[in-house]
Amino acid sequence: MISNISKRYARAFFEIAAKEKNLERYHTELNKFSSIIAQNKALGEFLSNPIFEQENKKALVETIISKLQFSNMTVNFLKLLVDKRRINSLPDIEACYRQLMDEALKKVRVNVKTAFPLSRKMQDYINANMEKITGRKVEITVETDPGLLGGIVIGVGDTLYDGSVKSQLNNMRNLLGEAR
Repeated sequence: MISNISKRYARAFFEIAAKEKNLERYHTELNKFSSIIAQNKALGEFLSNPIFEQENKKALVETIISKLQFSNMTVNFLKLLVDKRRINSLPDIEACYRQLMDEALKKVRVNVKTAFPLSRKMQDYINANMEKITGRKVEITVETDPGLLGGIVIGVGDTLYDGSVKSQLNNMRNLLGEAR
């Protein structure tokens, strides 16, 4: 569950990004830094541990940022998060920011799970149909899950379209169990 504080930080940063017309750039930068922290467990623990001094944390964040060539706005925002001891909330802030950005850009993220890799043609077909259904620009993420046995599962926000063989077999099992 995402805290209200994370939502406030995300909204404040989003409003600045919207004024500057840099929604996607700022999201990319937040996502990149958040990924660095997620991939480096020691870094994440260092930044979230209250034992270490804020100045050391800030210096480390500045060193990392200097190698990434972020915008001044993102640099200042990340430093603010360190100063306010909120840098460990960055994944939640980034997720909230992404939701706000998607709403503003009329974009929807679609997660597709299949038992086997999808061809480019099939991905384009799913993309076109999801754009018709949602009335928004679609960004698809495809994941292969051999546990599905066959078929496809499509997640659009809170809606799940489950056409997997595994799900159909479970439904049949449930129906047969009720018939007894």
